[in-house]
Amino acid sequence: MIKILEYGAITDRKIIASPKPINDVAPIVTEILARVREEGDKALYAYEEKFDKVALKSLRVSKEEWEDALAQADEEFVKILEKSAQNIREYHTKQLREGFEFKREGGVILGQRFTPIERVGLYVPGGTAAYPSTVLMDAIPAKIAGCAKVVMVTPPGKDGKIPAVILAAAKVAGVDEIYKVGGAQAIGALAYGTESVPKVDKIVGPGNAFVAEAKKQVFGLVSIDMIAGPSEILVVADGENDPRPLAADLLSQAEHDKNASAVLITDSPFLAKGVQGEIEALLEGMERREIARASIDNNGKILVVKDLKEGIKVANEIAPEHLELAVADPFLYLSEVKHAGSIFLGRNCPEAIGDYFAGMNHTLPTCGTARFSSALSVDDFVKKTQYAYYSAEALAEVAEDVAFFARKEGLTGHARSATIRSEKK
Repeated sequence: MIKILEYGAITDRKIIASPKPINDVAPIVTEILARVREEGDKALYAYEEKFDKVALKSLRVSKEEWEDALAQADEEFVKILEKSAQNIREYHTKQLREGFEFKREGGVILGQRFTPIERVGLYVPGGTAAYPSTVLMDAIPAKIAGCAKVVMVTPPGKDGKIPAVILAAAKVAGVDEIYKVGGAQAIGALAYGTESVPKVDKIVGPGNAFVAEAKKQVFGLVSIDMIAGPSEILVVADGENDPRPLAADLLSQAEHDKNASAVLITDSPFLAKGVQGEIEALLEGMERREIARASIDNNGKILVVKDLKEGIKVANEIAPEHLELAVADPFLYLSEVKHAGSIFLGRNCPEAIGDYFAGMNHTLPTCGTARFSSALSVDDFVKKTQYAYYSAEALAEVAEDVAFFARKEGLTGHARSATIRSEKK
């Protein structure tokens, strides 16, 4: 049963923080990555047989496989995918930024330009569930940014196939190539390149502990989006709420993972008890009841605060992945929220609408990292390049200043580089 705690009585701040992922897989991941780097496709085939229990004949999803899967896809679901994709494109297109250029007197031009990352790898989880929404969320911003090649990796089923819903989403999102490989070995393939899987410049997308550790280990050779931990939801609610929808919202994240975190903050002890009871009632009808039960029992909590102002303070302290403001006037509190991956305003905006349909991205910072990082966006798929132009006269005007600065740092070569053009031969 979810715990109800009086916030003012808590002395151990660890009780407030989101649980950190327990990661003891580093040595295993290091071994997997080393083998993929050394053996390429041979290692990928071996690991797929070992971990996913499938003997593959080819790693790449063929044109025929893709077309067959699309023919099998549910037509109504494909229509919904397209509606969702349209909303995601609308939202993310507004994130596009133009460079700038300006001039100073005397012949100086300075500027900045945005260019897309050329090759991007998308990791899409498989295993216990298929996540076509992740395909849309990761691929569409990359395409909007102008990435030349978007490569997707995802583990196959025991039949050696990728679920039709995943391939349908990839088609709608504009993915260029798909490979049947998952886990740390997939991250290694994207980072190093193999005979089949192309090397990319950046890897994005969520995964299990092995995937997260692999991304961490290859960072520097390639860029990554973030190290994602278990899913989180935090709901700040006043006493005017119906407890049943709030309980459903908390369980929507609890069903993701036994390590997921579901937290309610309220100024109403009566609502706290109501939500606690509704969670128990709703749990009984859930397909992923065992997972949700473990999440609620281990990491779920209801914090009773003295008022909503204190509730927002606690929310900022936790810095959740998903934050719902289920209050009468959510916009009154919006500017007070400093740390959250995504914010859902009002009593009729469940977190699930952000996962699938609103258009905002659902790849978000977890484990308190919303204090310094952001949702996946078009910005993750572009580079910012600076440029400068100085005329001879403009350089002569500042050369001695530059040289003086350089000498203060003990870099006489820098100083000479600034002044040499005006020295007499």
